[in-house]
Amino acid sequence: MNFSYYIAKRYLFTKNRNNAINIITLIASFGVIVGALALFIILSGFSGLRTFSYSLLDISDPDIKISTTKGKTFMITDSLESILEEQEDIIAYSKILEQRVFLTYKEKPHIAYIKGVDRNYTNVTQIDSAIVVGDWLDSRYKNTAILGNGISYKLSLGIMNFTEPLEIYVPKPGTKIANPANAFRKVEAQITGIYSGTEEFENKYVFVNLPLAQELLRYDTNQVSGIEIKLRDSEYSEAFASAFQKTLGSGFKVETRAQLNALFYKVINTENFVSYLIFTLIVIIALFNVIGAIIMMIIDKKQNLKTLFNMGASLKEIKKIFVLQGFLLTVIGTFIGLSLGIVMVFIQQKYELFMITQNIAYPVEFKLENFIIVALTIIALGYLAAKIASSRISQKFVEE
Repeated sequence: MNFSYYIAKRYLFTKNRNNAINIITLIASFGVIVGALALFIILSGFSGLRTFSYSLLDISDPDIKISTTKGKTFMITDSLESILEEQEDIIAYSKILEQRVFLTYKEKPHIAYIKGVDRNYTNVTQIDSAIVVGDWLDSRYKNTAILGNGISYKLSLGIMNFTEPLEIYVPKPGTKIANPANAFRKVEAQITGIYSGTEEFENKYVFVNLPLAQELLRYDTNQVSGIEIKLRDSEYSEAFASAFQKTLGSGFKVETRAQLNALFYKVINTENFVSYLIFTLIVIIALFNVIGAIIMMIIDKKQNLKTLFNMGASLKEIKKIFVLQGFLLTVIGTFIGLSLGIVMVFIQQKYELFMITQNIAYPVEFKLENFIIVALTIIALGYLAAKIASSRISQKFVEE
């Protein structure tokens, strides 16, 4: 067995006669355990929160969206549909039409977006799973609509309110607002369902059948503002978007879900990184206890070190004893903390002890990459702390 490792292990696991050193070593170990536990829990929490947030985007956004680079709308041609049908990576696609509109219900106003969708839309997104009251659109009934929770609350409008329908207005192009009676086109719709999602999403869209949106905006039956696509494997959406952009040419814009929500993704990832840095700083502060414990051990074992030096042990080997001691302390503390963290993550997943709302538990997710990140971070910092502490040893110190 390696000489330095053997001595380091004995110093670490053998109770010292100096009770103060034992207490300092326990405090140092506790600091490492708590640091590893806290950092792992935070990263697991952000992983769960990221997955939860992305699942909300699965409801509202497609894997791929095609829009025009010129104007607001484009025509669906036979050649374009042929290209879409020929793509083996596409499971389903839906034609959509979006436009900013003015809503009123019993004199309560709200500005939102109307989104006309065809019958394939529920095969492209999971919007139908987000319906909390009522049902999704039925293509047999044209004058129906689906509201978000936020819009429903602001307008005090529920489902199947036949006494007074929702009024949807768009301004007529080229008409002056001075005469409101002639400045807008209007359709009326009965609410058949209410959906939930992110706060922005709930307050943004009124879903209607595509023919109703085309009638309100006076568009042709093959005139749309976009095509939304569901891929066979969404993990390769960036590669598909890049290749499909070349196929369609510069007249169209092909965007992935990440590109459609670039700011949202950036915020989530930035928060995760900043939290990692903050808790790593806390771990660094905790590791000062490791430095203190090793320095106290060096001072306490001074006579032993002198004996080892006189017996032929080199200064490098003596320093290595305390580097390994600090390293072993950090490794053991890290894996105890990580073990406790894993148990706590699985307890939260199973028993939902901590809640965001009355019905939603705080999301946590076990990821091997988080385990590796925490282990490497704390062990590397612990090794550095041990190196700093062992630098206290010099030939003069040993020979005195």
